[in-house]
Formats: sequence, structure tokens, C-alpha cells
Amino acid sequence: MEWLRQWMQQHAITEVECLLPDFTGNARGKILPASKFLKEGGMRLPDNIFLQTVNGDWPDDENIDWTERDMELHADINTPRLVPWASEPTAQVIHDCFDADGNPVEIAPRSVLRRVLKLYEQEGWRPVVAPELEFFLVKKNEDWDYPLEPPIGRNGRPETARQSFSIDAVNEFDPIFEEMYDFCEAQELEVDTLIHESGAAQMEVNFIHGDAMELADQVFLFKRTMREAAMRHNVYATFMAKPMKNEPGSAMHIHQSLVDAEGNNLFANPDGSHSELFLHYIGGMQRFIPGAVALFAPNVNSYRRLAFGDSAPRNMAWGEDNRTVGLRVPRSGLADRRIENRFAGADANPYLALAASLACGYLGMKQRIAPTEEVVGSAYDMPFGLARNLEEALLELEQCEQLRDILGDRFVRAFIAVKRKEYEAFFTVISAWEREFLLLNV
Repeated sequence: MEWLRQWMQQHAITEVECLLPDFTGNARGKILPASKFLKEGGMRLPDNIFLQTVNGDWPDDENIDWTERDMELHADINTPRLVPWASEPTAQVIHDCFDADGNPVEIAPRSVLRRVLKLYEQEGWRPVVAPELEFFLVKKNEDWDYPLEPPIGRNGRPETARQSFSIDAVNEFDPIFEEMYDFCEAQELEVDTLIHESGAAQMEVNFIHGDAMELADQVFLFKRTMREAAMRHNVYATFMAKPMKNEPGSAMHIHQSLVDAEGNNLFANPDGSHSELFLHYIGGMQRFIPGAVALFAPNVNSYRRLAFGDSAPRNMAWGEDNRTVGLRVPRSGLADRRIENRFAGADANPYLALAASLACGYLGMKQRIAPTEEVVGSAYDMPFGLARNLEEALLELEQCEQLRDILGDRFVRAFIAVKRKEYEAFFTVISAWEREFLLLNV
């Protein structure tokens, strides 16, 4: 804490935002005066904050413990960052959650990822990850029954055609991205590449590869940062998986490799071929991702991307230099051999998506699961092999005992209860499509 005290004094911090990510990946917590934060060194919150649905409701599941026990929140001293958009010098610090006996709170997303990473540590393995996060800029929308539209660019016009990889199309929103980069630099978020994706005003940001927990933290903070930068220019940034009917969905592709204590890549043999560990990792992902889909696609909207979106994976195929598969092996050498998981949506909680992806690969390596034959050609021509909606995905997760063991049974039960309640709430809403086509025709 002494280092943290000096850092806060150096930046003349007056307030501290004490953050923890909830199931959706949004920030919960408290804002404290800097003096109180340093004096108390932590705070308490009820553990049922993880059980609140995205629409503010609570699940009905009788198997959920509703004691509302207090959690002890401890600052992760590796996470202090400035809040560059605050009017006064403000820090943000991500916290971990513990119970009264000092044990990690099992349903906290950071605890779930730490649980999986500990399994890797016990084997002498260290995962290296690099997320690629897609999102849309959209015109400010204050009526949630009105379809989203692309925003107006500097030329005074919205995009009406797809502008994949267009530099000029990105430059239309330069003021937003200049502010975004300034904010990221102030927070030491290692944002690497910015590109225009195939949708109208759809962008992608790539992060420099590194430690799984650190990268989950960066994605968590980046979403908050991007929304803030966009709103300062009267535009929304959305990470919905499929925000617009005629546009592609937004993904969070996760590149993963594995190194030993000396930093040697364990996914490649000295002759450049794939190692057995790598093939087993792929085999594990193929076998267990169907049970983990709810963590990659956690919202009712997520399945509009997977089931009906452009360039979205639809089965467990894998292949080299092939973007039609869900498990892609990019062209790479000995040092950077990796697998790209293309299933996760931009709406996924980064801690839970990383935990699930690493858990699937871990099970494959431990059980020595062989992958299927590599797919050459389009995997889009192959049968659909995923859950088509959130209810199906939750049932798959519920029935996958091996994933429940790794991720934690209490967490899985809580996650399923929350997401089922959201699914039920979604079906109470009568859509405009139903009123248009069913009102007088059935």
C-alpha cells in the first residue's frame, strides 16, 4: 500500500473509484475520498450485487443463497489508473472480493479467472492472450424502441455502404478516436491497432498480447473509456453483439498461446510443427466450447450474431489461416504460435470469456483430447453446431460437469439463474415485428 500511497500523492488524487466487474462486465463499487481509501485499505459490499440482472431484477431460483453476506473488497495494487475524464484528480482501482474467512468470493468474475489461471500455474504453464474487440459507433438514441443508426461523420453524412479497412472512414471520427487514445495513454491501456470493420461505423481495437488477468482488466476499462470518449462527441459506442438489423455483429476474438517459465512457446515444436499440447488444446476447445457458449454469448442479443450474423462461427471446425472457422490458427512462427477463439461476442464479460476459453483448452491438454481433421475451405458450408439461443446455451452449461468443476459450481449456478431470469424478462416484451405482422393477420 505504501507504493499506492506515493502514487496517489504524486498525482494529487482526491477521489478513488473502487471498481469490481459484475456478470455483465460493467463497473460496480463505491467512490471514496482518497484519505478514506488509504486509511481503510478496503471496503464492503453485499455479494448479491453479482445476482442482479442486466435489467435490475433478481432471479427466482430457490437454490441461490440470499443471505446477502458482506464481501471484503481488497484493492489489486497492480491496477491503479487515472480517470482522465474526471474534473478533479481521480483514481480508479480494481478490487478483488473475499469472504469473512479470507477466501475468494466464488461468484466474482475475477475470482473465476484466477481459479482457472491457478490450474495453469500448477502445471508450470502461463497463458498469453490478445483480445480483438469490435464495436459500433451509433447516433445517440434516446428512444429504445427506435432502431439504431450510424452517426454523422465529419463530412456531415452517415455511412451508407460498408467500408472494410477504410482509413478515410476511420478519419471521419478522428476527434472521438484522438480523445480515446489520449484517455488510453493516461490509463496505460495498451491499445495497439485501430481498424474499420465491415459494418457501418463499426471499428475494431486490438490489444498487445500479455497476461490474461491484465488483458481482462484492460478490456473492462477500455469499454468504459470508449463509451465516455464517444459520449463527449454526442455519439454512443455500443458493444452489443448485434445492434443493427442489416449490419454484421461485433466479436471479441481471443488469441491464445502458452509459454513455460522461461517464456518458450509450448504450442510449437522446434521444427515449426504444431506440438501435441497445441493439438490437445484445440481438441479441448472443440469438445467443451458448446458447454461454454453462454459465457461467450451471455445475452439474448448475442445469438442474433451467432445464428444470423455475417462472418460469425457456426460450428467447432478449426483450420489454419481460415477465417470461416471458429478456431483459427493464424500464420505464425515458433515464438507466436497461437489459436484464435472467434466465438466470443463483444458483449461478453472479458474475465468470464477468458476463463471459459482457457478452461476448455486446459481440459483438452489434461485429457489429451485429439482434435478433428483441419478444415480446408469454407466452414460455413458445414452444419450448424452451436446453441441457437440463450436458453439452449444455459442448458448446455448446466449439463457440463467438467466445466462446472473448473469454473466453480456456485458461480455456474448463480450465472445460470441470472441469465435465465433475463431470458424470461426478454420474452415478456412484445416486439414491433409481432404487432406489425401478427396483430391483424392471425
